Amino acid sequence: MVEYRQRHADEWLAHFARRGHGSPRPLAAGVEGAVYRLEEGLVAKVWSGRPPADLDLSRRVYADIARHPLPFATPEILDTEVHDGVLVTYERELTGSPFRPQPVMTSSERDLPPTETAALLTVLRALATVPGSEAMRRLAVQGDDHPLWRGHTRFPDALAALVRRAAHRHGDVLAAHVPGLSAAVERVVASLTDLPGSPVTAIHGDLVPPNIHVDEASRPTAVLDFGFFTTAGDPAFEAAVTAAVWDMYGPHAEHHAATLTGLFARELGYPAETLVLYQAVYALTTYDLFSSDGSDGHFRWCAALLRRHSGLRDRA
Repeated sequence: MVEYRQRHADEWLAHFARRGHGSPRPLAAGVEGAVYRLEEGLVAKVWSGRPPADLDLSRRVYADIARHPLPFATPEILDTEVHDGVLVTYERELTGSPFRPQPVMTSSERDLPPTETAALLTVLRALATVPGSEAMRRLAVQGDDHPLWRGHTRFPDALAALVRRAAHRHGDVLAAHVPGLSAAVERVVASLTDLPGSPVTAIHGDLVPPNIHVDEASRPTAVLDFGFFTTAGDPAFEAAVTAAVWDMYGPHAEHHAATLTGLFARELGYPAETLVLYQAVYALTTYDLFSSDGSDGHFRWCAALLRRHSGLRDRA
């Protein structure tokens, strides 16, 4: 995507200047597209092939979240255009800097800084105040082929159906790394079905360090990159996934996940066993999103989490 931005930078800078934006300049680039800063408070995102229907749904989800007062900014699409067949969105600029530009932690510190855990609690508490909307229910999570809530009125039941669909995608590959996978899937599905009702709120689903921006005092200023597992659901699911993915590959990743799981259970009032269940759900539904043959780091992380969930040791 960086190559795409470099190849078209002059063309897009000239286009934005013709639209009356005095000092456009490249800001960032990623898989979804290239971003240009236009003027204070406004950026343009040049997309790479996103379907307009999906974008319209995302725009509604962003608006549903942005209309609620939060202690940080969230994405909001203000305008769109198609130029030379390419989709462009005009969005408010999100301020601050990410906790870390990459999700991998390399620090030798065993304990997370209090400012970091405080920021996570602030974000989780705030998102849990945003009601789940119809647009959020219409979203499909990454790797699935239809809206998560379709045919369901309860979030746990929607997740149970998703677990079964995901297990059929490449479950044979996962089973080679997780002994007793079929029985584990049935236990997870049964446990989800037994969960009581819960509030239905906005779920980001991918609160990793690059997606939370903070100021110099580590106070959250923005939450971005909704879409990977964004939906409406139990706020405990958000807390569970955040605890699991905040540090996935660092030298103390398991310790950090356990620490955050315990912290969120105490501070947010979620049952610890529900958080652990939701973490297994996340592994069972995202294990194959980056490769179908088990060759990537995310797959290995999911398999290891499921082995721990089942009380199994890693295979040699």
